[in-house]
Amino acid sequence: MSLIYFFKISFFLGAILPFLVGLVVLLKNKNNEKNVNLSFFLLSVASSTWSLGFLFLINSASYNTAYIWRVIMDFGTILLPAFWMHFVLAILGEDKTRSRVLFSFYSVAIIIVALNILEIFYPGIFITKLEPKLIFNYYPTAGFGYFALILFYIATIPYSLLLLFKKIKKSQGFETQQLKFIFIAAIMGFVGGGVAFLPTFDVLILPITVIFFSIYPVIIAYAILKYHLFSIKLVLVELAVLLLNLFLFLNIFTSQAETDLMLNITVSLFVFLFSSILIRNIYKDIRDRERIESLVKEMEVANERLRLMEGQKTEFVSIASHQLRTPLTVIKGYASMILEGTFGSLTSEAKDAMEKLYKSSDRIVALVEDLLTVSRIEQGRMILNFETVNFKDFVQGVLEEVKIEAQEAQIDLSFLEEDTVEPLVSIDEKKFKQVVRHIVENAIKYTPAPGSVRVAIAHDNIANKIRLIVSDTGVGMTPEQIIAIFERFSLKENFDEKQEEQGLKEHEGQDAYLAITKEEEGVAESAMMEKRTPGIGLYIAQEIIEAHHGAIHIKSAGQGRGTTVVMELPRAE
Repeated sequence: MSLIYFFKISFFLGAILPFLVGLVVLLKNKNNEKNVNLSFFLLSVASSTWSLGFLFLINSASYNTAYIWRVIMDFGTILLPAFWMHFVLAILGEDKTRSRVLFSFYSVAIIIVALNILEIFYPGIFITKLEPKLIFNYYPTAGFGYFALILFYIATIPYSLLLLFKKIKKSQGFETQQLKFIFIAAIMGFVGGGVAFLPTFDVLILPITVIFFSIYPVIIAYAILKYHLFSIKLVLVELAVLLLNLFLFLNIFTSQAETDLMLNITVSLFVFLFSSILIRNIYKDIRDRERIESLVKEMEVANERLRLMEGQKTEFVSIASHQLRTPLTVIKGYASMILEGTFGSLTSEAKDAMEKLYKSSDRIVALVEDLLTVSRIEQGRMILNFETVNFKDFVQGVLEEVKIEAQEAQIDLSFLEEDTVEPLVSIDEKKFKQVVRHIVENAIKYTPAPGSVRVAIAHDNIANKIRLIVSDTGVGMTPEQIIAIFERFSLKENFDEKQEEQGLKEHEGQDAYLAITKEEEGVAESAMMEKRTPGIGLYIAQEIIEAHHGAIHIKSAGQGRGTTVVMELPRAE
């Protein structure tokens, strides 16, 4: 293949590719704030004009034809620096702040365009002649006006590259990569096209680097599109579709017969419609995907904020609980000492009030301890000290502590072990005592008098587990309540009916609890606190049991039909 075909192909690609990629970029975002897409399209048109003019110049059969294409070629040559400067300032976001610079470049371009037009009427100002050079039949020779164009390029290239280089140093992330692509493409374009000027000044070097000039707009387009979430594969598909439609459209004019003309028109229209629908659907999918990705990112940010707030809440609960525990313990201690007569004897009324104070402080201390346990669980700071214990003795010890509470509530509390084999389990006694107390106290609390609570230990020899079963004849639970009961801070909807009967009388339409006798005041406060206390006991129980490699289950036939809680633990070896 003759070398001339290399130049013809290079200039052909230089005429087609810049225009197509410029059009694709322009259509991506017509309302771009920084005018990047529009300025790049103008730059691409100037590049295509130069390549197209050069292509027909070297293919011209006559001097006059070659001269016309030379004029067209130089229109692109002259406007290219101004459009390039506009694009650089736009991509840097400085096209408005440096508007005077931009105005200067366009002014110079207009002056040189005027010289090019004047050349038509007064030959020799811009180009002295067209003559054979190297392998080309027609190639321009520079006149004195052409030096103005060279100076224009000399001013444009270093200045624009310096601006890009400074921005690359300051930028971060995707913007840095984008500007690096543009910087490299600019060097390729200026070197590729610049060598073509040499024969114009009788430096007879074949401008084989013009192939780079054909490629540089594609690289810039890639930088613009890729780093704005558009796939380069999609760009290539669009280019292929545009080329196909262009080929089919031009093929219409080569039709020799009427049937060929109709066929070519039909095929061209069909392909155009089909490809338009295809591209539109692809863009719709991209927009939907980007919308989903945007929503996902928003959800990730929201979730991160929620996690942060959750951590802050846990930290607050932990700090507040620590701060509350000390004064409450002091109150409880002094109340106990007063009840024991350490500070002298009490009247019956004072003793009753002090007993209520002691019970309330004891209940609040237990609540604070629960809150501390929750914060330790959430922060992963719960430490278990396992010991092998006799589970029967352990449970009986807990029941002994709550026996008085059951008697006061008129609840029959009983214990049964189904097997004579010593039930050994490996547990943290302090933590698991908290679990068993929660379960048994809840059973007592939500069982109206007279009622019963049965506690039993069962052996599962097949699964090698030991079960603690707590059954009551209390208010029962709905399936929804069973699901919600293990959640953190689920409010207790059912509270001690016995406490209501002892003095808590709510009057509809009022903001406070009324008609509470003086001696029942402590009980009323206790009942209200119970109603509004976060139900964290079973949540804690579940977490501790699972940390012991066990499980907890709740069964109830419905409201008013009692509840059964089953705890499973692996048997100790």
